[in-house]
Amino acid sequence: MKSPTIRRWSVIHTWSSLICTLFLLLLALTGLPLIFHHELEQLLGDAPELREMPADTPHLDLQQLLASAEQHRPGEVVQYFGYDEDEPNGVIAITAATAGTEPNASHTFMLDARTGEPVPMPAANGGFMMVMLRLHVDMFAGLPGKLLLASMGVLFMVAIISGIVLYAPFMRRLQFGTVRHDRSRHLRWLDLHNLIGIVTLAWALTVGVTGVISALSDLVIAAWRNDSLAAMVAPYRDAPPLTERASISQLPSIARQSTLGMRPDFIAFPGTRFSSEHHYAVFMKGTTHLTSHLLTPVLIDARTLQVTAVGARPWYMDAMGLSQPLHFGDYGGRPMQILWAVLDVLTIVVLGSGVYLWWGKQRRARAVKA
Repeated sequence: MKSPTIRRWSVIHTWSSLICTLFLLLLALTGLPLIFHHELEQLLGDAPELREMPADTPHLDLQQLLASAEQHRPGEVVQYFGYDEDEPNGVIAITAATAGTEPNASHTFMLDARTGEPVPMPAANGGFMMVMLRLHVDMFAGLPGKLLLASMGVLFMVAIISGIVLYAPFMRRLQFGTVRHDRSRHLRWLDLHNLIGIVTLAWALTVGVTGVISALSDLVIAAWRNDSLAAMVAPYRDAPPLTERASISQLPSIARQSTLGMRPDFIAFPGTRFSSEHHYAVFMKGTTHLTSHLLTPVLIDARTLQVTAVGARPWYMDAMGLSQPLHFGDYGGRPMQILWAVLDVLTIVVLGSGVYLWWGKQRRARAVKA
């Protein structure tokens, strides 16, 4: 007979798992193609393709590229310029109706840095991979969807911890890895459920924690804006509205002088949520695989091009920057992608077998009552 403590943990494990299972299945199924998003974009023809040109073809300066972006999307403003490590001859442009337009209403394309020619990016504007990403991130529900998925992630961690508590007394009777093939189907699936669950334990906790952090990204960014960014732009609180902007051609070199050994990741234009009404914000990153996910903002006065602040990185922004690539297995190349995909499939098996075991238990209970 189970002790009262074990019964309580069993109830916690059962209901925390059942409540979040449907959402976790959605996340696991949509997360599988996202692990291989680079490869799938190439296969589906969603990756931008630039024209073949001589390797020594010079790049236009950023001010010329800005003019090309504005000409390509008349009536819109440029919110961000970004750099793609996989395409050194391209600059990613994000435009929208206003500088403060929310991200899901913006339009993304690539500019050929040598010619200024706009190149479509279907994957960033509603292609298959974008649908998978939106389902995975917020279920097309914006911040409420992200908060719901974050709460499901917390329940997932509760289910994992309660599963560990239940696994210890269960394995006192059996050797590790035992699957009782000579017993009933229910017991075979129970053994498999427990075995796969304990084998994928570390990965599941990693993905669960990083998933919750990523789901809270809007709140993390809001905290950074209200804390670090507000302190950096405080001297401009009573400044008159910006009426003219200096050329952006030298922004990357100006930012490099303030952050030696770093390179630009993206540029936020005045009025966007990563800058202020009076600044360009150039976000710099390190050159190693780890530090390339840690961003340092350099605020540059949009009128005078003077560096007014180099922001320190709050711990919560570092946590968000490191968690997102870890969540999708982007740190270790192809071997890590394959490992992440195998563990993702095994998690789907754990989720499905958990529902099967619960349903079988309910069916047997009804049969006993009858």
